[in-house]
Amino acid sequence: MNVAISASRPTDAACLIFPIAKGSTVAPPIEAQALAAEAAAGLRFAGETGGLVELFAAEGGRTVRILLVGTGEGKLADYEKAGAAVTARLLTSGVAHAVVEGAGVDATCLAHLGLGALLRAWRIDTYRTKLAEKSKPTLETLTLASDAAELPALWADREALAQGVALTRELVSEPGNILYPESFVERSRHLADLGIELTVLDEEEMAKLGMGALLGVAQGSVRKPRILAMRWDGTGGAQGAPLVLVGKGVTFDSGGISLKPGPGMEDMKWDMGGAGAVVGTMKALALRKAKAHVVGICGLVENMPDGNAQRPGDIVTTMSGQTVEVLNTDAEGRLVLCDAVWWAQNTYKPETVIDLATLTGAMIIALGHEHGGLFSNDDGLANQLLAAGLQSGDKLWRFPVSDAYDKLLDSPIADMKNIGPRYAGSITAAQFIKRFVQDGVKWAHLDIAGMVWSDKPGATWDKGATGYGVRLLDQLIRDHYSAA
Repeated sequence: MNVAISASRPTDAACLIFPIAKGSTVAPPIEAQALAAEAAAGLRFAGETGGLVELFAAEGGRTVRILLVGTGEGKLADYEKAGAAVTARLLTSGVAHAVVEGAGVDATCLAHLGLGALLRAWRIDTYRTKLAEKSKPTLETLTLASDAAELPALWADREALAQGVALTRELVSEPGNILYPESFVERSRHLADLGIELTVLDEEEMAKLGMGALLGVAQGSVRKPRILAMRWDGTGGAQGAPLVLVGKGVTFDSGGISLKPGPGMEDMKWDMGGAGAVVGTMKALALRKAKAHVVGICGLVENMPDGNAQRPGDIVTTMSGQTVEVLNTDAEGRLVLCDAVWWAQNTYKPETVIDLATLTGAMIIALGHEHGGLFSNDDGLANQLLAAGLQSGDKLWRFPVSDAYDKLLDSPIADMKNIGPRYAGSITAAQFIKRFVQDGVKWAHLDIAGMVWSDKPGATWDKGATGYGVRLLDQLIRDHYSAA
């Protein structure tokens, strides 16, 4: 589906859509205005966010479908949910072209309605060879009808964000036999056409750098590991030190020798959700020509249990020179991140580093699927992220880091072990990564294990990949890391 802009209502649309604010009079500018009002009253529709009234009526000498959609209190999130509700109703309805009557609607609100509609339209049918006729998408175009001069630019910005989210969802959805470290890199190469500078490290280069922790995770798989770095500088060199984003990219996680239980293991194709969010964010920044200097880094491995796999009890030497006793090979994400984070700091000299990872099941126990976990060594950065989460809808909840938890990682034989005790699992995982943050660097760790995949439809997504993280990071960069 695509979203179009028109100064006036197209006459060929099969469906007319009218946003209705909560508590406002239902009086759409159509011939069947009274009928629409009666239908709304009969269904006790009062403009609640995402509420719908559907009817067929004569308009312009033909019968068309009419949709009244509630926009609630008029917040941007309300408009997004309204747009998503429209798409959910019309995507497979047989309608090919629908138009939103935007006269009198604030242009920013209308753009967000389009954003919600486009996000909800995303689906992956790549591997379907049989699909019932009524399950096939039919909605090709949603037109936003408004003569607001600022709408085209507003929409171009929101469309860039939607494309970034779509790329993240695509990567997260792909199975492990299709998406692995090398193919992940290939899927990202088109970003170079948008002006993003790509750097790829292979196994040999990582070995020379001393990335023993990351390579230890990868050694049980025939799929070779990669580091992917993406630099976008939309400031023309005005911003020196970039904001650095680091994503965990375990393209499939069997647990290694510490093998996961069979039931549900198929879900571990999305254990690269952090890396997926980083790539999607970079695409959104480039498409909207963000005036920001950002580097996105993905540590890409597959964690498998073959005869060469890392064993519980092995000791690895990280790029930082610190040693790690690997007590559980299923606590692999932190081993990937510690080398990726250290390399990022040495290479790009950032003032701020944010890592994203589907790191711990303990985070899902703590927060369910409502918030990502936030850990940080800087209150200012933490508050910026919390605010960006509320603004974007990718919500976060902050957890503590402290020396008391850090002691739980001490090893009797190495500098540290890769797991702590059964309790405080998400915190000790964050404390592990913190040991690789260099002095003076502001750092935040986002544990997004409960957020990248959903077993039920949400506000702007269907079941499956959510694209979590892209909107959060994009909002943070808009608010705090963009040049004037």
